[in-house]
Amino acid sequence: MSIGIRVQLCAMMFLEFFIWGGWFVTLGTFLGNNVNATGGEIAQAFSTQSWGAIVAPFVIGIIADRYFNAEKILGILHLAGAVLLYLMYGTDNFDLFYPYVLVYMILYMPTLALVNSVSFNQMKNPAKEFSLVRVFGTLGWVVAGLLISYLFSWDSEAGISQGLLKNTFLMTAVASAILGFFSFTLPKTPPKAASDQKPSIKELLGLDSLELFKDRNFLVFFISSILICIPLAFYYQNANPFLVEIGMENPTGKMTLGQISEILFMLLLPYFFTKFGFKKTILVAMLAWVIRYVLFAYGDIGELGFMLIIGIALHGICYDFFFVSGQIYTDSKAGEKYKSSAQGLITLATYGIGMLIGFWIAGKISDTYLLSDGSHIWETIWLYPAWFALGVMVIFALLFKAEKIAYKS
Repeated sequence: MSIGIRVQLCAMMFLEFFIWGGWFVTLGTFLGNNVNATGGEIAQAFSTQSWGAIVAPFVIGIIADRYFNAEKILGILHLAGAVLLYLMYGTDNFDLFYPYVLVYMILYMPTLALVNSVSFNQMKNPAKEFSLVRVFGTLGWVVAGLLISYLFSWDSEAGISQGLLKNTFLMTAVASAILGFFSFTLPKTPPKAASDQKPSIKELLGLDSLELFKDRNFLVFFISSILICIPLAFYYQNANPFLVEIGMENPTGKMTLGQISEILFMLLLPYFFTKFGFKKTILVAMLAWVIRYVLFAYGDIGELGFMLIIGIALHGICYDFFFVSGQIYTDSKAGEKYKSSAQGLITLATYGIGMLIGFWIAGKISDTYLLSDGSHIWETIWLYPAWFALGVMVIFALLFKAEKIAYKS
């Protein structure tokens, strides 16, 4: 891979995750404080991510694998997304906001698989090369959080009271437009599946990648991916409101410690693959999620503030060792024909089905432990995902048979 192509892929990843991190982290805080949304409504807004992820495999299966170049689809989706983000910026009523965010996430979630497909298409050895590109996505998320907290102070007490969090949507609308136009300059990623034969309905909908379920290990991984994303939804939905509610200063900026740790562990991922194998890497990620939620349950902004910081910093292990290694594992299992649809399939499992269930549960539990003064019993709320993550870890350890992924040094 040439330096020029590597730079393009890194810029693509930076913008892709700058956009997502630039509004999604503070969404719960924005809706709760500036739109007066209930816990159920906040869960409903976060669940749009899951509906988008459920649609994603069909978009990828129908279009990217068979008819049009992935980079062109990526550009069109982000240009349309820029318009929707701008509409969200001008909306302060939940009934109006929800349709915009729903359509936006239906358009955005397929792009997660598309940027992976564009990247993998340029790589001879994804297990070694992908993490060095994907780390720029993490950097984009970090920069977005730092801008929100430390440059603009949109998540400060004064910023929230003045309704400044809506500016996150304007910032990301601009970034989405930039990525939309930039995508048309990316390396060509043509459809992989054969176009000289009439596809079946199964192939047309991208369901041909379901053939991967014949592999018992992949089926166990797929189910575990769904289950582990239920506790993950608690973090996405509740972490920022939790830190704001207990009085942490610059909460969004401090949450970027999780993404900073992602950079470190992203670079360590090839070593873990070689030294410990895929199964142990996944188990370490699951254990980190258990520890993180226990730290959130018992930490505070006083003497135990270090527990919150460690819990945030564990995000690098939680995310990289599960999601990024899972993307590489899926790519190794899929083969050339199903690269795009297989990535869409794992997006369906994680950001789709798993988090859809998780957001609903997190909303119900948050409302259950909501006090009359508007505060929450956070210790109890955080122990729910801790116990669930522990259960998933045990199931995966017992059912997944250790195997090595092809890795070239």
